[in-house]
Amino acid sequence: MNVRIIIDSTADVTPEVKEKVTVIPMHLYFGDEEYVDGVSLTYKQFYEKLIESDEMPRTSQANPDMFLNVFKEVHEKGEKAVVITLASTLSGTYQNALIAAEDYEDSIYVVDSKNATIGSGILVELAVRLAEQGMDAKELAETLEKERENICLMGMVDTLEYLRKGGRISKTAAVAGELLSIKPVLCISDGKIEVLGKARGSKKANNYLVQEITKAGGIDFKMPLLLGYGGLTDVLLQKYIEDSRAIWEGNTDHLNCSCIGSVIGTHLGPGSVAIAFFKNKKEQ
Repeated sequence: MNVRIIIDSTADVTPEVKEKVTVIPMHLYFGDEEYVDGVSLTYKQFYEKLIESDEMPRTSQANPDMFLNVFKEVHEKGEKAVVITLASTLSGTYQNALIAAEDYEDSIYVVDSKNATIGSGILVELAVRLAEQGMDAKELAETLEKERENICLMGMVDTLEYLRKGGRISKTAAVAGELLSIKPVLCISDGKIEVLGKARGSKKANNYLVQEITKAGGIDFKMPLLLGYGGLTDVLLQKYIEDSRAIWEGNTDHLNCSCIGSVIGTHLGPGSVAIAFFKNKKEQ
């Protein structure tokens, strides 16, 4: 690739894509214990601690110096780079990357993904694909800023406990929801987590998610597509894939999957299932 792709560790991607990008790690705190996201704390270890801990973990955004160290290396090698960050509405990481890039305006281009986890991940995968096709850094950044508007990230949670702990819903709503087996279907909209609707039981939640994908315009299978799961196992994700077989059949023979990382996984908790895709563009 003639353009280096730089991401922060909140973007969840496949191992194949991760090998082709430079990752700036976030820092994560469980009480007084500090961990480097994806380095000193794996996905599995994160969810083990999340389940065991009474406290919600805290995250620390990537600061300007962390970006600056990588930008200097890019400059010294005569390279150009595109940086893709977590949504600016969820973190100051985008702003910090802009600060670090001030002296490299002709060689470093910073893109706000306006998304998170696998939603950012499919934008990263698209960036790698376009860079490998020879697109230059400036055009690549401009293309990503257009294409990010077509990304849909939707998902459902298996428990309301972590939305309650994170202050997303009240304790009363969480208790009532658990008693009725309510499964909220969520999305990222303008960089914010929003509730699309609620279903009673996993099967109805699966069906609701399928309906929302159709309502969004359907999936563009020519573009990157990524499924995600939270927790120590992907059993619920595999059930969703099977229950939603009609979506995939005849459109793709392979579905890429990734574990949902710490920043969004903190709020969704174990057992969550998500899908990120580029929606079909309407004919002009």
